[in-house]
Amino acid sequence: MLHLAETSAGTGKAEGVVLQPILRSDFPAVGLFLHENLNARISAPRWIEMMLPSWQIDGPNHGFMLRNGEQIVGVQLAFYSVREAQTGAVRFCNIAAFCVLPDYRVHSLRLLRAVLGQPGYCFTDLSPSGNVQPLNLRLGFRKLDTTTALVPNAASLLATGKMRVVTDHDAIAGRLAGADLKVFRDHRSAEAAEHLMLVDGNRYCYVIFRRDRRKNLPLFATLLHVSDPALFRKGRAQVFRHLLVRRGILFTLMEMRLVGDRPRLSRLLPGHRPKMFRSAELGPEAIDYLYSELTCVSW
Repeated sequence: MLHLAETSAGTGKAEGVVLQPILRSDFPAVGLFLHENLNARISAPRWIEMMLPSWQIDGPNHGFMLRNGEQIVGVQLAFYSVREAQTGAVRFCNIAAFCVLPDYRVHSLRLLRAVLGQPGYCFTDLSPSGNVQPLNLRLGFRKLDTTTALVPNAASLLATGKMRVVTDHDAIAGRLAGADLKVFRDHRSAEAAEHLMLVDGNRYCYVIFRRDRRKNLPLFATLLHVSDPALFRKGRAQVFRHLLVRRGILFTLMEMRLVGDRPRLSRLLPGHRPKMFRSAELGPEAIDYLYSELTCVSW
């Protein structure tokens, strides 16, 4: 899981630890720190690429870090965006990769408070580790309903249907308009976002998914965005077959809050990964997974 709090016992060093915002000039050092201490499968150069979101935003920082002298000892990444809601434009801050060295664990809360201390944002944490969740709840976060179904894509091999699955980016862009087109343009080059479109005559369902690991096996597609759940339900078997045959992905993970129901040949997972948010003006129905670490960071 990407969003981790260090759990090893530490000495609680306090001398000389400074809290600083992460700026573009800090990317090389932060990328190396995350590669060495959070996820070694992601190289330092790839961390650097993923820290810069694919959409245009004038954010105040890229998160916060702790330094002891010249040494980085803790990092909390953040991704910022401005989204349209029924109440108007809403500023979002998605808090992402969190890592603190064992000896400096006592300072972990400083990182989180620095991010949450920025006024005027709706905050999301879409990959909180187990020991971060209680802390988030104390700080005013709420849990989303992430009830998830596991779909074996092979069950759709014999499915028939007249809908088309479109994957060419230019063809997808040619069919989209308005808010859907903006979402595509903003995420077209996002590291972890993959795109396809289910087409039925003049109707379409635009889907964004990411490849995921479970038990360290990279066999899963996780749905992040489904623009037309009703059309998706009609043609989802063709999507599952495409994921298996064209992408080599054995299983699809789909949250009920995104798609409404599940195929007969699927099962609800007994445990599902939590996602959390904190907002004074938005309810859970207004929270999605776009413009976040889930589209930017592949792990």
